[in-house]
Amino acid sequence: MSCKHYKNSPQKYYKIISFATFVTLLYACSTTKKVPDGEYLLTKNTFTFTDKKEPFDGELKGYVQQKPNKKQFLFMPLGLLLYNAANPKYDTILNEYMTYPSEMRTQKLRDSLFIKYNMKSSVGKSLLLDRLYHNWGSPPVILDQTKVEKGAESIEKRLTYKGYWDAEVKFKTKIDSAAKKAAVTYFITHNDPTYIKEYYYNIPDPVLHNLYQQKINGTLIRSGQVLDQTVLEKEVTRLNEIMRDYGYYRFNSANDEIYFVADSLKSRKQVPLTLEIHKDSIDTPYKRATIGNIDVAIVNEASEYRKNTTKDSLRGIRFHKVDNKYTTRSVWRNIIVGNKQIYDQKKLDLTKRNLLSMNNFSILKAKDSLRHGGEGSPNDSIIDVLYILKPLPKYELKVGTDINYSQLLNLGISPSIDLTTRNVFRGAENLSTSLAGTFGSIRSTKDISQRILAYELSAQASLNFPRLLLPFDYYKLIPKRYSPTSSIVLGATVQNNIGLGRVNFNTGLNYLATVNDKVSHRLTLFNTQLSLTKNKSAYYDYFTNDRDLKDEIFENYFQNSPQGAATKAKLLSGQLSVDEVSQQIVTDNAYRNSLDQAGADLFTAFTGILVNKDRQTQDVLISSMIYNYVYNEIGKKDYPNAFYFNGKVELAGNILSIFNQKRNDGGGVITSPQRTIFGVPYAQFVKFDIDVRKYFKFNGNQTLVLRQFVGVGIPYGNSSSMPVIRSYFNGGSNDIRAWVAFGGLGPADSQIDERVRTYMTDNLKLTTNIEYRLPFNDMYEGALFTDIGNTWSLRDYNDGYGDEFKFNKFLGQVGIGSGFGLRVNIAYITLRLDFAYKIYDPNKPTGDRWRFKDFQPFKPTLNVAFGYPF
Repeated sequence: MSCKHYKNSPQKYYKIISFATFVTLLYACSTTKKVPDGEYLLTKNTFTFTDKKEPFDGELKGYVQQKPNKKQFLFMPLGLLLYNAANPKYDTILNEYMTYPSEMRTQKLRDSLFIKYNMKSSVGKSLLLDRLYHNWGSPPVILDQTKVEKGAESIEKRLTYKGYWDAEVKFKTKIDSAAKKAAVTYFITHNDPTYIKEYYYNIPDPVLHNLYQQKINGTLIRSGQVLDQTVLEKEVTRLNEIMRDYGYYRFNSANDEIYFVADSLKSRKQVPLTLEIHKDSIDTPYKRATIGNIDVAIVNEASEYRKNTTKDSLRGIRFHKVDNKYTTRSVWRNIIVGNKQIYDQKKLDLTKRNLLSMNNFSILKAKDSLRHGGEGSPNDSIIDVLYILKPLPKYELKVGTDINYSQLLNLGISPSIDLTTRNVFRGAENLSTSLAGTFGSIRSTKDISQRILAYELSAQASLNFPRLLLPFDYYKLIPKRYSPTSSIVLGATVQNNIGLGRVNFNTGLNYLATVNDKVSHRLTLFNTQLSLTKNKSAYYDYFTNDRDLKDEIFENYFQNSPQGAATKAKLLSGQLSVDEVSQQIVTDNAYRNSLDQAGADLFTAFTGILVNKDRQTQDVLISSMIYNYVYNEIGKKDYPNAFYFNGKVELAGNILSIFNQKRNDGGGVITSPQRTIFGVPYAQFVKFDIDVRKYFKFNGNQTLVLRQFVGVGIPYGNSSSMPVIRSYFNGGSNDIRAWVAFGGLGPADSQIDERVRTYMTDNLKLTTNIEYRLPFNDMYEGALFTDIGNTWSLRDYNDGYGDEFKFNKFLGQVGIGSGFGLRVNIAYITLRLDFAYKIYDPNKPTGDRWRFKDFQPFKPTLNVAFGYPF
């Protein structure tokens, strides 16, 4: 920074320097506030590698016994600062107070502790702030030399485990007596690792020996590798899964049947390794187990099984029921394991999952066990399976209320009533009906000083079947292990939230097949939606920005067109409607050619108004087939760096085109006429959506999330553009958060008037999200994020918008927003607050798109939502 620059704005930099000095002093003074004399606050662990670094070295710091207080806020230990903010004289009381269960933490308990510790003057004090500081904070980590030594030993043991048998770990403690702080440096020397010279396997059982030979190509162990015991553990896990898949019941269940022998007598650096698989000391042969009896009991109490039930059977499965409320076949469909089949633990697990997913039963007992022989000795090759099921109540009523926030609706309330009726047709079918509403207020478009009621009412019914609704036996095509289900959906919604309301009716037939816990397929055979617009003629009453632009172009036309005066007179007398005048203006080529640049820009904005009006007020019928593929590793413990893929394709209108009527709807002011079904235009398009996410876990609990969304909608046939309810828009709490939904980030770098561009939608969308998540504690989590993206048109319609997608231009047409957020985890709900700022606005004039000079730190775009954005 030059002296000249500083002299021009000394006050600005004085404030910055003063604030930085204040934060530094606060940090330096407060962290050791509660460190006893003669002891030291551990501030840092440093790891120095004297010879080389290995890929796994990042995990070594996790084996240290003592770690400094975590740093979060402004790179300071927020937990420690909060703990130190509590009054020190209450520390002993609060430490004991927090050992009691939450229901016992009352004023009476606090008073008893005050008396116990001879602090009678504090009786009656709630200590609310001190309790919050103490509870949310974390005590200082005091240096313990014994733990430092044990930490060095743990690191050395881990290095040995990773194959570095001669590794050495030393440490040095640096103490600052005046500051009451200490830092520890660990000096790590790997030395040369131990390698696997040759790899052998000794498996006396000939069947297992042959099976392992068949799977040897998948082994994780190779000659020449470092002798890493974590790799050996993974190989044991692989073998367990293979053997159990091939019918070896409880194989290695005690973890004593598979082990490795390393011969280090001749050398510690080149060691022969042998895999040993033995059942016991005398090598008893292994037996493949088969499924014997499969008993499924449907009872109200476990004690009713056998004595109060009647027996039925279907394809090798025995059913025991106290009544006939459930057909045998409806339950049989979800039993994946079969009589006389080779034992497979995955099928047993899947059967339990299927029975629970029916939402008709709770499982009182699920048991698989070896069958006992005639003299009480177990037969180790036959497994009997038992499930005792208890029917859930016939009816289940749920009443709830949600509070939500959006930029359009502000704060709203959403009451709902859900009724589930189980086993409607005795085949475990569930009928779910729901009534829901969202009520709030929006600023009136007629008078911005007033607020008016906004609402959305919906009724939905869904009939769910634990099978596929097909007129043929599909089990050979779609196995039972895929847990196929079907649902028929029927619903209606009435919206009145931006003046023009909508009435929507929808129905559909959905099929779902779950391949495993990561992969699922969903096919909507038909998804029909009828969307009708209310109050079409009142468009300009509610969209006042559009009305102002319309009035401006009308006045310009009346004054500058030869037909202007006559047209104005006809409009005022009622001979021409507003739409007829608008159509006359856009088709008057002589008037358009006479416009200067300012007039041409106004004309372009006017055509944008007409496009918005036609699309916002359009009645449309959409009947489509949708296929959705999902691959999801999120939440799986074996996938810390989870991957997520959601691909969807929708094909609409082809069936309706067969039955369409020849007459048309006449079109809109600027849009072309369309063929109709029962007087309502139907849409034809194909749409592709791809949502890809990758999660990276590091430093224990921190997460970096990368997300890419690609959406393309291609209208054809009866549609010249995508229906507005299937088009893409920008902004909102799950999108580009620096812009509110319909908040001004328009297609590409279009310079059309922002008041019009706000409500423009398009048929191609690219959005990239990057988010770094940093937990402060179990309840609070911070986030830093950047959102990048926009929408485009697939082709140039010569409308002057400049929204066509071009590979050599699109990178300069994306909007960029960044910010920070706070997540609050309460029970199973995550409240999210995101504060976002516009960094690059492609809709601003060239030279004014980077927004740093207009940056206002105290005026972010606030997003309030529940759950993570992705």
